[in-house]
Amino acid sequence: MSSLPTSSPDSLAAAPQRRLVLAVVACAAITPAVLMAAPAIAAQLVSQLGLAPSQVGNLFSAELGAMSLATLPAYWWLPRFSWRRVALVAGLVFIVGNLASSMMQDYGTLMALRMLSAFAGGSLMVLCISSAALTANKNRVYGLWVMGQLVIGAIGLAVLPALFERFGLAIVYWLLAGLMAACLPLTRAFPGRTRQRAIAADRPPVPRLEATLGILAVLAFYIGLSGVWTFIGSIASDSGLSAQTSGEILATATVMGILGAAGATLIGARGTRRLWLVIGYALMIVAVVLLLDSPALVRFTLAALAFKFTWTFVLPFVLATLADLDASGRLMNTTNLVIGGGLAIGPALAGRALESNGGFDLLLGGAATIVTLSLVLVMIAQRGITRSSRSSSTPSGEML
Repeated sequence: MSSLPTSSPDSLAAAPQRRLVLAVVACAAITPAVLMAAPAIAAQLVSQLGLAPSQVGNLFSAELGAMSLATLPAYWWLPRFSWRRVALVAGLVFIVGNLASSMMQDYGTLMALRMLSAFAGGSLMVLCISSAALTANKNRVYGLWVMGQLVIGAIGLAVLPALFERFGLAIVYWLLAGLMAACLPLTRAFPGRTRQRAIAADRPPVPRLEATLGILAVLAFYIGLSGVWTFIGSIASDSGLSAQTSGEILATATVMGILGAAGATLIGARGTRRLWLVIGYALMIVAVVLLLDSPALVRFTLAALAFKFTWTFVLPFVLATLADLDASGRLMNTTNLVIGGGLAIGPALAGRALESNGGFDLLLGGAATIVTLSLVLVMIAQRGITRSSRSSSTPSGEML
């Protein structure tokens, strides 16, 4: 069992942990489902609505942007409003936005509705990532958080093409609305105002330096991984691998991503988090290095599978580190914002690296350096957890 601090049982008395975990995992899996299944949906947007590639790209960028921007007003409402009520309102807006999207043919109106739905989804994501910080076994809960998103995305990519042939584009929005409607009863598991005040009263001071370094660690992590993953297909092509071969490898890598998150979930609080972070980061850096110098089939396969596995394995432990520094929700809200920023910055920097004379070597060398920096930052941030635990007198809770 880990010696890391955990939330007290009383902090979740109004919302039993297992019900809260179910709410967190379910809502967090549904809200970004469009982005996780983007390749299948993008093809249908082109074939059914006749959108240009630039329009499709702008549509998904608008959704990602709206989800990220939802974190800004959350700084205001997180300490002022009942998370339970905010979850219910955001869920209802998400349902209405998706049902309206299913009836739209006009591009401008569809984009506005997708942004509205994504903003509501982003607000729910803030609640999910913040509420997960209140659970006893954060490592395990964040593992489930990641795994739920990957599983929904994989299912979407597998079944949506056949559903589109029968029902058209509207089916994806109907499914999202229906799934969220099924999750509405779970919103009662989120903390209410009384419990939020109790948690705030018991909260130890936040170690600001370590919290800042932890946030920068998440930003660096997402910049490195998104830069590599965006162009990993191009690396395969440059190595002489066919599109079909690389596609099959990357599809298998998606399964490895699910296994990585499942591994973090199974480990939970067992062992030392610092050890799992070092092992995961080290293997991720090795995977990036294996992609150097136009890898042949075997090396590319090993690198792609290892990269996806370690990326999803490490992330829950990184998020749990930040959650242990501050359970108020504000730090995790900031984390949600920098995740979106890292996903946007990584591909942009990688694209510039490819256009330079350095090509893939510069891209991969830079990514390995940035991921290494993330490791250093998160290990320093771990020091603040011990400091927070010393200033807190709450007993350890029951592990999930």
